[in-house]
Amino acid sequence: MTSLVIRSAQDAIAAVPYLLGFHPSRSLVVIGFEGRSGGTCAIRLDLPAPGAAERVAAVLAGNGFARSLLLGYGPPGEVAEAARPMRAALAAAGVPVAEAIRVADGRWWSLTCDDVCCPPEGTPYDISASAVAAEATFGGHVALADRAELIASVRPPEGPARTAMRRAAERAERRYLARPISSAEDDLAFVLALTARARTGSRPTDDEVAWLGLVLTDPRVRDETWIRLEEDASAADIAFWRDIVRRVDPARVPAPASLLAFAAYSVGDGGLANVALQRALDADPAYSMAVILREVVNAGIAPAKLRTGMARPQNLDRSANGGARAAW
Repeated sequence: MTSLVIRSAQDAIAAVPYLLGFHPSRSLVVIGFEGRSGGTCAIRLDLPAPGAAERVAAVLAGNGFARSLLLGYGPPGEVAEAARPMRAALAAAGVPVAEAIRVADGRWWSLTCDDVCCPPEGTPYDISASAVAAEATFGGHVALADRAELIASVRPPEGPARTAMRRAAERAERRYLARPISSAEDDLAFVLALTARARTGSRPTDDEVAWLGLVLTDPRVRDETWIRLEEDASAADIAFWRDIVRRVDPARVPAPASLLAFAAYSVGDGGLANVALQRALDADPAYSMAVILREVVNAGIAPAKLRTGMARPQNLDRSANGGARAAW
């Protein structure tokens, strides 16, 4: 969900890469708008997208959207075949399609009109000249070249950097096992100091990243960090957690990857949220925070609605063994 204002087909084309986090190809993108929250919601499907129409329509209708836009990226026949049942399902769910277009090779074609207003050669567009793109960039949104590049942005580096990370993880493990019993408050203070420093442009060292990965294995420290993530996470916060996910010991990925997913989803970056959750679930398919957030993303629950049911730091349910659970 985001506050980007879409007034035309060209605005929609310009907004999609920033809503998704990458430039789509062979995709069907549905944008819900005129919702109760005043924002928008973009859902992307790989073409040919069989059997997805009712599910997408239910998500948008369930979140109170009154109208929708449909953009298909791919060959004419494939886009038309996928768009037809999607338009019907959206109309039946009370989220009618205001405009449906096909996008390819720097041009767009309307799927809803057949008169002279829609030239057969398509209408050219230029995302770089769009006010929507400028607004998105100013707001901290990024649009990578494709989904593969987005996935790569949360993958660990190779070569010497990866070797240095592994050595830092080994040092942190020895220190963690040898340390005296410490309180979760001390570990949380470390996490909060590190995130505050990151907002000033300071990048954590390999040893700090490795230690962060270990202290976040404590559910209480993770949950206290989770509920302190700001509603409108800054670009610096998201950059920090993306950096941690790339550099942390792969065995410690689930917690920071889930935190990255939540921060990204909070500002409407569903593409980054999805790839971060995939990293978490690849490492641990049963990791509870990632499982919960996957269900939230799949249901299209608005970030504002998600936060309404979350605990505040002073209200965490503290168990006998010192753990804490975020309430929903």
